[in-house]
Amino acid sequence: MLKKLFPISFKYADSVSSLIIGIIIYIVAAVLGGLLIGLANVLFGWIPFVNTVIILISRVLGALIEVYVVAGIVVQVLAFLKIVKE
Repeated sequence: MLKKLFPISFKYADSVSSLIIGIIIYIVAAVLGGLLIGLANVLFGWIPFVNTVIILISRVLGALIEVYVVAGIVVQVLAFLKIVKE
């Protein structure tokens, strides 16, 4: 089940360099997600009702992205240490 949710964690868990590459991929995914959420706020933030909805959605999506990235990094480190199996 973890392999389906976090495929990068198991793909890049062979050596220390691949572990670092996997962590960088997760960090880049978090940054890109934050940029897309910020772009949506800029594009639609000027509309009064939509502004409130976009802010609410962006906070929820931002929190979900943060949780996914942190969980992915933890699973990757555990897979690297051979604590979690595929």
